[in-house]
Parts: sequence; structure tokens; C-alpha cells
Amino acid sequence: MKYKPIHVFEGQFAGEPYSVGSAQSVMRQALKKSGLSKSDTVHTLRHSFATHLLENGTDIRYIQKFLGHVSIKTTTIYTHISKIATDKILSPLDRLVDENNKKKLNE
Repeated sequence: MKYKPIHVFEGQFAGEPYSVGSAQSVMRQALKKSGLSKSDTVHTLRHSFATHLLENGTDIRYIQKFLGHVSIKTTTIYTHISKIATDKILSPLDRLVDENNKKKLNE
């Protein structure tokens, strides 16, 4: 089965991707208007997309597919995990203790 990429933005012709040059131009204009760092690129959006998906609970294997990566190792490079996301992680033992404490309060 041949991999068929999905394009978020179609180009001038149906089914064709938006050109790299046009995407970069739009990004530069948006950065200029927003006042954000000029070092940000369209690739920055790709990193952000992957990170937000991961932080919102999307399985990394789906993210791998969305990004078109063959290796999961490549996907993990794109997924910068924030401290906010890691602070939400509870061990199964902590979860059990919390559930027991809630039960005791309700009795």
C-alpha cells in the first residue's frame, strides 16, 4: 500500500499541496503582523501541532501517522513535552490512594 499524504492546505490545483514558498511567505507576513520571533518557521507550527496533540492525550502512534513518519523515534523528536503536561501525570498508586481518600471523605 502506497502512502498518500494528506495536505492540510490545498494549493492552486485540487489535491496538490500548498507550495512551500507560499506557505513560508504567509508565515513571514503573519510573524511580522504578530510581533513574534522571526526565527519561527512553518516547521515550528508542525512541532506545535504535534506537541498540542500529545498534551491533549492523542496517542503518539496517531501523531506519527499524521506527521508521516516511518519511525516513532522521529516523532518523539517533534513532540516537545511541556512541564504542564508532565505535572498532570499520576502514578497508578497515587491514583488509588486519591480514590481511597475520596471514598473515606464521602462516608
